[in-house]
Amino acid sequence: MIDDRILKDHNLTRDEFKLIVKLVGREPNLTELGIFSVMWSEHCGYKSSRVHLKKLPTKGPAVIQGPGENAGVLDIGDGLAVVFKIESHNHPSFIEPYQGAATGVGGILRDIFTMGARPIAVMDSLRFGPPDQPKNRSIMEGVVSGIAGYGNSFGVPTVGGEVYFDAGYAQNPLVNVFCLGLVQKDKIFYAKTDGVGNAVLYVGAKTGRDGIHGATMASAEFGKETEHKRPNVQVGDPFKEKLLLEACLEAMERGLIVGIQDMGAAGLTCSTSEMAAKSGTGIEVDLDLVPQREAGMTPYEIMLSESQERMLMVARPERVADVQAIFAKWDLDAVVIGKVVEGGRLKVRFHGDEVIDLPVDAIVNLCPAYKRPSVKPKPAKAAGKGAPVSLPDNFSKAFLKLLASPTIADKEWIFRQYDHMVQTNTAFLPGADAAVLRLKGSRRALAASLDGNSLHTRLDPKTGGAAAVAEACRNLACVGARPIGVTNCLNFGNPEKPEVMGQFEAVIEGMIEACKAFAIPVTGGNVSFYNDTEGTSINPTPVLGVVGIIEDIDKAVRPGFKAAGDVVVLLGETKDEIGGSEYLKAVHGREDGPAPRLDLAVEKKVQELCLEAAGLGLLQSAHDLSEGGLAVALAESCFHGRKGLGCVVDLEAGLRPDALLFGESQSRIVVSLRPTDLNRLLELARERKVRAAAIGKVYGESIVLSQAGKKLVDVTVREAFKAWKNAIPDLFKIHA
Repeated sequence: MIDDRILKDHNLTRDEFKLIVKLVGREPNLTELGIFSVMWSEHCGYKSSRVHLKKLPTKGPAVIQGPGENAGVLDIGDGLAVVFKIESHNHPSFIEPYQGAATGVGGILRDIFTMGARPIAVMDSLRFGPPDQPKNRSIMEGVVSGIAGYGNSFGVPTVGGEVYFDAGYAQNPLVNVFCLGLVQKDKIFYAKTDGVGNAVLYVGAKTGRDGIHGATMASAEFGKETEHKRPNVQVGDPFKEKLLLEACLEAMERGLIVGIQDMGAAGLTCSTSEMAAKSGTGIEVDLDLVPQREAGMTPYEIMLSESQERMLMVARPERVADVQAIFAKWDLDAVVIGKVVEGGRLKVRFHGDEVIDLPVDAIVNLCPAYKRPSVKPKPAKAAGKGAPVSLPDNFSKAFLKLLASPTIADKEWIFRQYDHMVQTNTAFLPGADAAVLRLKGSRRALAASLDGNSLHTRLDPKTGGAAAVAEACRNLACVGARPIGVTNCLNFGNPEKPEVMGQFEAVIEGMIEACKAFAIPVTGGNVSFYNDTEGTSINPTPVLGVVGIIEDIDKAVRPGFKAAGDVVVLLGETKDEIGGSEYLKAVHGREDGPAPRLDLAVEKKVQELCLEAAGLGLLQSAHDLSEGGLAVALAESCFHGRKGLGCVVDLEAGLRPDALLFGESQSRIVVSLRPTDLNRLLELARERKVRAAAIGKVYGESIVLSQAGKKLVDVTVREAFKAWKNAIPDLFKIHA
């Protein structure tokens, strides 16, 4: 009899256990219970989110594969498809930062090349506690080193991303990793078994005891003790993964296999049961044949291990020897461990005994889906209610303090550890609004951006969800790319808390509205719940990864002012909004609301104007306004341009000066252009009914910002650059 203690250890409820008994027709043994534990975990089964994720728009003319496979696939023309996805590795990265982050990279790479695509770029979205605290710096160093160590060794460029700092992530850092790959659209592979009698091959690294119950661990809160969970963290070998990539792609190119599945979360359990369930077949496996690197492993350990760099392949019997020859050439195991059978059951033998006999449909498709109780989020109180926000005594000092805020400050300390030029597809260095990647042999290019403001989302979850999509698309517009698809990584607290589920539902509503407004399908993603430690949840953190196309890379718009005398133009409207801003947090120590409002119709018009102007070659530079508002966007445009080149700007009266300079109103882009092109841009803006105003010019060696002729900020580019550039290195005693 399975008692409550064992069920608790497996993160299953008594009602779930009763359902398992009903589906199986008897009580499961301990190994079978372990299989249900991982496959019915939140991480694998999406039991709290599935009913809401189904509402997301997933269809579109370019969609080849939407949610349900290892990664999403979109047709980009010329016989090519782009394969992309984002995943989380949050819990492992808190317990063991280096390996947690490294294996997060390894896992997302396998998701991409499992589809037959060669990975061409990685991006990451990271959240840490305040970096002035040693523990947080240690986690940050480990995570960054893990991403660099795996990606650099594997040979894939890390081309961009985002990093935020907030006290709420001190006990729950977030490590979300995005990967993008290319494939010939007629050579895409899927997780299928195809026909009865086909051979099941285990390929790649040997199985060890690392990572057992990793998926279950990622589906529960943390308490005070985390050290005992260290064995749940996988250990990666990027060099082995590089060999695995080449061997898999060679076998695929030669047409030797019919299906393939990554042994990711839930390891051999996931790959065997999912491939069979998707194909309506059964599968038989002999665990004595599984390559193992540790002695005395039990069936429970072998089936649930999440050891890295492993794949499950299905091939016709006559092709097995050819597959094995390829893997032998790359010094990798390729062992037939079973076969595809009729009957829809997973049957596993060990030392001659049958130790598992389960219906694959029950394992994969019949996990309960919960409509958790939820509480609708309350509107955030207006910034200044009860305690007015005073204007800074010295706007220049406030400006420098904002530039030195870790969330805004230069992230070169992080991305200089990454190889961002390997494969020679990288067109823009990290730091631009979006990554831009060449399509060799074509004038076209790919662009990608990650985005999500967790403070805005906490203050207004629905708007935060929509704004994450909108800003990621805006980042693409700034480089001249049109969005074609989106993947999401949704990081939240405990879904059993009604307020957390309320946040989640509202974010989904916002995402749906934004994706429909931009006509972009959601091709897949990941939900990471239970980001709670000792009962405290993180801010809701939706991270959206959007992929776009630039039709002519010669018309891609680079960041940074280009020439003295160019006109600076603000597209979009600045409102009297300081709620949820980095200014309010960094200068005043407050996180009041409400979050900036978002009008998706206006947002679309602003982006279309930017795209049209870029296509006509009118823009010298373009930069999205986000954290820090207009003042920071102008400063970054100076930093990314010709060294030392400043700007002089005079803004209209009517708004609070701090809202004008530092507010984070949505749907704004600052551009620079030659004076001779100004009238044409303003004419386009009138035609599109977009607010556009010439606010200044590129000039001198200082950043001079005035309102109605009254000077507010006057700082040399050199001084501003120093504050921005050295803020993070100074914390690590490394000076730029």
